[in-house]
Amino acid sequence: MLIGIDASRSVAQEPTGTESYSLNLIRHLLALPSDHRYRLYFNRPPSFPPKVGGEEGGAATLRPCDLRIVPFPRLWTHLRLSWEMARRPPDLLFVPAHVLPIVHPRCSVVTIHDLGYLYYPEAHRPLDRFYLDLSTRYNAHAATHLIADSSATRRDLVERYGSEPDKITVVYPGYDEATFRPVRDEEAIEAVKARYHIAGDYILFVGTLQPRKNLVRLIEAFANMQVGKHASGQVDANLQTCKLANLRLVIAGKKGWLYQEIFRLVEELGLEGKVVFTDYVPEGNLPALMSGARLFVFPSLYEGFGLPVLEAMACGIPVVCSNTSSLPEVAGDAAVLVDPLDVEGLAVAMERVLGDEELRAELIRRGFEQARKFSWETCARETLDVLESVCHEFH
Repeated sequence: MLIGIDASRSVAQEPTGTESYSLNLIRHLLALPSDHRYRLYFNRPPSFPPKVGGEEGGAATLRPCDLRIVPFPRLWTHLRLSWEMARRPPDLLFVPAHVLPIVHPRCSVVTIHDLGYLYYPEAHRPLDRFYLDLSTRYNAHAATHLIADSSATRRDLVERYGSEPDKITVVYPGYDEATFRPVRDEEAIEAVKARYHIAGDYILFVGTLQPRKNLVRLIEAFANMQVGKHASGQVDANLQTCKLANLRLVIAGKKGWLYQEIFRLVEELGLEGKVVFTDYVPEGNLPALMSGARLFVFPSLYEGFGLPVLEAMACGIPVVCSNTSSLPEVAGDAAVLVDPLDVEGLAVAMERVLGDEELRAELIRRGFEQARKFSWETCARETLDVLESVCHEFH
């Protein structure tokens, strides 16, 4: 069959979650052996590398495919892509990280990543929230089948949008095993630290600066650690042992929206120099940045999947993350899970991991095991199974 894929989100210059998902999934779909043909639709020229695969297992050549580059100034999906669907429709259209065009083949599959805007509407600008709700609701009802990247998202689709459970298949994303692995070269780690002006030991967060990432509470928890006190007024005994007062909090990610309070809080708490903002970090620099950290913390209020948690585990860094939405599925028993609304609990969890070497070693060991459960190759194979099943129902 001819599988069309909306690849417009895979060509972002600074890819984050859903864009990285689109790029990696398309790469690995094209590397799978099959008799299917692919047609990729872009709104600007792509820059796909010719191969995928790791150093250990070799690389796989991407199959030839039809690239349709169709620039358009506004409403690319509903006007330009719809026009392509009307003129030369594929047997099936797959949309991995966007919205289904108004005109589409009768066989269509869309990946839904999360419905966090329904749970934390204040974390989004009003117009963005309206668009997210409208487009996701449309996807849920117009697509032939849905892929959810976690059981939490599948459950939300059923409960909040009334989707039929049989219409949704959970397919977990993966991570790039060739890129995300422990960096043992101290010079490489120090070079990355110097590039982003990081001195000494640090706690790391990776993600876009926006309210859903819960960075205000993370900074408040970090401030509690700096003074060594909790609500009880007792000084934590591990403070001097772990030299927590000398730690930095590194927040790696580009500015998203409604982020002004994050910077204002750092100033109010007098944490300039203690909290380091790196802006966007290219994927190639992340393994060294993660490997050099003492702890990775991901206190997000809501995630459709939470890829940085897997990447940090694969780099051999202990993880503290939220106990909400999909994150327990991603982290398994390989992280310390906390209530993201509990500032004191977050501080205690971070101090506990930093101060207990046995716990750190166990979390690192479990993290490697947990990360191995997820791969882009598996994600691609299971996605292709869904596409084939949907298309066979109509042919």
